[in-house]
Amino acid sequence: MEVHTMRAIRLHAFGPAENLLYEEIADPAPRRGQVRIRVEASGVHLIDVHLREGNAGGPLPVPDLPMTPGREVAGVVDAVGQGVDETLRGRRVVAHLGAASGGYAEQAIAAATSLHVIPDHLDAATAVAMIGTGRTAVAVLDIAAVTPADVVLVTAAAGGLGALLVQAAKAAGATVAGVAGGADKAERVLRLGADVAADYLAADWPGRITEALDGRGITVVLDSVGGGAGRTAMEQLDVGGRLILFGYSSGRLTDVTSADLAERGLTATWALRPTLLRRPGAMRELETRALAKAATGELTPLTTRFPLEKAAEAHRALIGRATVGKVVLVP
Repeated sequence: MEVHTMRAIRLHAFGPAENLLYEEIADPAPRRGQVRIRVEASGVHLIDVHLREGNAGGPLPVPDLPMTPGREVAGVVDAVGQGVDETLRGRRVVAHLGAASGGYAEQAIAAATSLHVIPDHLDAATAVAMIGTGRTAVAVLDIAAVTPADVVLVTAAAGGLGALLVQAAKAAGATVAGVAGGADKAERVLRLGADVAADYLAADWPGRITEALDGRGITVVLDSVGGGAGRTAMEQLDVGGRLILFGYSSGRLTDVTSADLAERGLTATWALRPTLLRRPGAMRELETRALAKAATGELTPLTTRFPLEKAAEAHRALIGRATVGKVVLVP
């Protein structure tokens, strides 16, 4: 019996990015309720880095080895399992694979119920950016409830999530300030539509933001960085401001105390609420809304693309903050 093979990134031992190996393995076969996708783009996420190192990634447990990382894929359905509508074969789709992973490959298996058909004018990398990062952005924006009266400060504003939040806050009519690591990234944030941008690697960035806003107080901070940068961002909030937290790429949560809230009447909210994971259909609803915003041009994700075989390089670039927007692997 002839065995068909594909190329995939395999992790046999937890550790550094060099442990991501480009190997040839047997083609996967879809089981009942599943499809096989010929992958055109695979998303890379900071959670993938944690899992590669042998740490739990948020709600995801440490995986069994060997395994193929990657939880976001877009491409064409080329095989279907039992009980799956045959008309899906040949359709361009995007899916979030969840804990199953397997996205860093030329082919990936996904549950048929997880698929979203991609509009013809949307490319695969854009769809991948919206199925994961985009759905997070929509969840954050629901909680933030930005209005034209707001002055919004976005941390990591040139990242995959930050770039979407800058666009959305501006579209809501708010005044938007973004901070990013490096002068080039700060310039990119301005091109996204931000009114003000600063390099947070410069110690005096808060003063630069304040001066550029000409006395207007910041009413909302959207923070995914945490640590010292998140704390500094929080300290820029005006009286009655809103701190929306949804990550800690620095490795530490933003340090917020009840005294901080009481002194200036601030509110602090963790946007990625665990109840979302428990409510049936909640994540799919966010995915649908995110993809719709990309399809209409309301949100346009930035992407940095690497060849599939360069997955290790992509991981190093991501943790080294050498990327802009969503990191995507292209077979």
